[in-house]
Amino acid sequence: MGVDRIGHAFAEQGLLAQALTHRSAGAPHNERLEFLGDSVVNLLVAEALFQRWPKADEGALTRARAELVREAALAVIARQLDLGARLTMGPGEMKSGGHRRDSILADALEAVVAAIYLDAGFEACRAVVLPWFEESLAALPVGRPEKDAKTRLQEWLQARQRPLPLYELVSESGDDHAKQFQVRCSIQDPPLTAEGEGTSRRIAEQAAAAAVIEKLDPSK
Repeated sequence: MGVDRIGHAFAEQGLLAQALTHRSAGAPHNERLEFLGDSVVNLLVAEALFQRWPKADEGALTRARAELVREAALAVIARQLDLGARLTMGPGEMKSGGHRRDSILADALEAVVAAIYLDAGFEACRAVVLPWFEESLAALPVGRPEKDAKTRLQEWLQARQRPLPLYELVSESGDDHAKQFQVRCSIQDPPLTAEGEGTSRRIAEQAAAAAVIEKLDPSK
């Protein structure tokens, strides 16, 4: 089931068990593996982008990597691998739906990557893990990943020496595993406000910034 989806037959099953153990279940849990896996994932994705986009500059590569390794993107892969169903968690975390939470799923994915790396080495880890990112890599605009909305809005205002935008949390609703955030973005010159929604405050802020950009300059 899970091992088949992961695509690696572990020589040391204890590594996989630890990678799928949340700290709420006690030691040994996956936080140390998560620390290592974060760096391995960043290296694998950076290497893939570097090889695929020979003409892209550092800024484009950095933005593309950030898009591919962000929490929500890693959680999508974790769900495709069905990691949530295999997590070992404390009763409180399980009851609150922790096995569905983006942050816990993303951490577990990074821990699994580290477990594969420790079990079989870098080459084997690359062979197993890179295909997980293939769909996301293929979906990126080659060499020119767009800057996110908050960055574009900030740069637009800075270029005109105008005050930076303000972001205000309007509301927060839903259970821990299915929260919904509403954020208001305001700028002073010209005076504009817009609101955005999302499953995290960061996503809601991006949506609000994009809505302000639409009002400010639809061509952006």
